[in-house]
Amino acid sequence: MVLVFAMAAGIWGMGALMKAPRSARWTMIGLLYVAVLGLHVAFPDGHPLRMATGESPAFWLILGGFTALVLAYRFGLQRLRGRAQTRHPSGTAQQQGSFSDTELNRYARHIVLREIGGTGQKALKEARVLVVGAGGLGAPALQYLAAAGVGTIGVIDDDIVENANLQRQVIHRDGDISTPKVFSAQAAMEAQNPFVTVRPYHQRLTAGIAHRLFADYDLVLDGTDNFDTRYLVNDAAVARGIPLISGALTQWEGQISVFDPANGAPCYRCLFPKAPAPELAPNCAEAGVIGPLPGVIGTMMAVEAIKLITGAGAPLRGDMVIYDALYGESRKIGVTRRADCPTCGDAAVAAG
Repeated sequence: MVLVFAMAAGIWGMGALMKAPRSARWTMIGLLYVAVLGLHVAFPDGHPLRMATGESPAFWLILGGFTALVLAYRFGLQRLRGRAQTRHPSGTAQQQGSFSDTELNRYARHIVLREIGGTGQKALKEARVLVVGAGGLGAPALQYLAAAGVGTIGVIDDDIVENANLQRQVIHRDGDISTPKVFSAQAAMEAQNPFVTVRPYHQRLTAGIAHRLFADYDLVLDGTDNFDTRYLVNDAAVARGIPLISGALTQWEGQISVFDPANGAPCYRCLFPKAPAPELAPNCAEAGVIGPLPGVIGTMMAVEAIKLITGAGAPLRGDMVIYDALYGESRKIGVTRRADCPTCGDAAVAAG
């Protein structure tokens, strides 16, 4: 066995001295490998040549299998790189988004999806998504947007991490207590994926900054738990003509929809023209919420964001999904625009 490795090293060294191409040197080593296997097939047990080359072919077969796996991996990585390229009308290839090998490997499961591919992953890398709220819904949405490779992710929240948050806001840790949520979330996202840019805004969203802030983003996710902020987010998204993915929770039930009047879907105010009485819609602190439920709805929000960015599938425009965790039931209902909606209705559009 040692003799074979010595011969392989000699072939490589002589080839290097003779400045032979690497492919030629690997070919010669491959022929040596085939010759060794041939010896084990041609000669009986105990033959001196078999004894000198490892006695049994098992080691060489295992070595050959491992080498084949490595080569297959490299070939697959090259194919992924090819799929992450686009072609101009002139026929020349240009790499999309300047993906490194590490990124190609990281996003390989996206790139092999027919609905996403290299073009979709490039769109994710170039996307700018704003998440309003780094709490129960924002936590899983932020984690999966970062993991998916969304290039720029903004998060706005004026709250700090409290002990009572940790039952469901899984992006934060015990050591983050008393830390602003946006900075705790930023640290977790950047630790998970250093290839994304996170923009934390430790402040409350107000009408004075909403329109200016939304101008920097292509898509907004609303994970807040009060109607005043939801209406503010909706109005700013409609004014900018960008989609809004909205989620809501109470106790065991969650809901999600994509509000996008620019593409024929209703806005949030079409469904909820005015806020209900406080006793009819208590927040999570008052009514309670089962810990994993925000993870379910927040993750669905991230999925809808990816679909909108990449053009995959059918986003929940004009539909609302309601999930009942207590009984394991989901239902989808259709929702439509209201002509008299003060935000996106006919009068509002004419005035705007």
